[in-house]
Amino acid sequence: MRKAAFPLPSGRAALVPSVLAADFSCLKGSLAPLRKLADWLQVDVMDGHFVPNLSFGPGIAAAVAEASGLPVDAHLMVEEPGRFLDAFAAAGAGLITVHAEARGAGACVKKIKKMGLKAGLALRPKTPLKNIIPFLGSLDLVLIMTVEPGFGGQAFMPEMLPKVEAARALITGAGRPVWLQVDGGINAATARLAARAGADSLVIGSALFKARSPAAFLRGLRGGV
Repeated sequence: MRKAAFPLPSGRAALVPSVLAADFSCLKGSLAPLRKLADWLQVDVMDGHFVPNLSFGPGIAAAVAEASGLPVDAHLMVEEPGRFLDAFAAAGAGLITVHAEARGAGACVKKIKKMGLKAGLALRPKTPLKNIIPFLGSLDLVLIMTVEPGFGGQAFMPEMLPKVEAARALITGAGRPVWLQVDGGINAATARLAARAGADSLVIGSALFKARSPAAFLRGLRGGV
């Protein structure tokens, strides 16, 4: 299988469905309408320790890449992400996002880059933005969580918008092509708020896959951000 290449920031907001909310009774059918509308897909990986939930392993990441033909970001919400980097790289993830709060996050960013992949660093709502500064020269994506990670369908935390604005200022000051992503409670209304604050990558889960027409939902979102 040929791995799809990750896009670079272009000034247009990237729409990133989270497959955590997809219909796994028919994964290919659930993802097919998104193939020409989404920029890439996110696979949320949870270990039951770093967050109070369990989700996917590398096999699901490989299946998502195969079923969609889109680039895949493995968002590792795990205590020890270094244990899983090789497996998700082999499964076809082109971008691997680890949490700043996880064990060995800095070493993971270095290894991801050494493997020739895109590297992302995520911050929980209570984690200070300054924690990304030492890594900003190596990152391809900064993820500001707008809910506490672990479960889909949570409400967007508007108090995170100043943090998004500050992250945009940091990225602009760094002068590098780094995506600024928000994840958590994104729908048509909150997507606009996040984009106005400077986010250019929007992770959409429950609002997308519960829509009567996910394809129409994405088209409408594309025109609104």
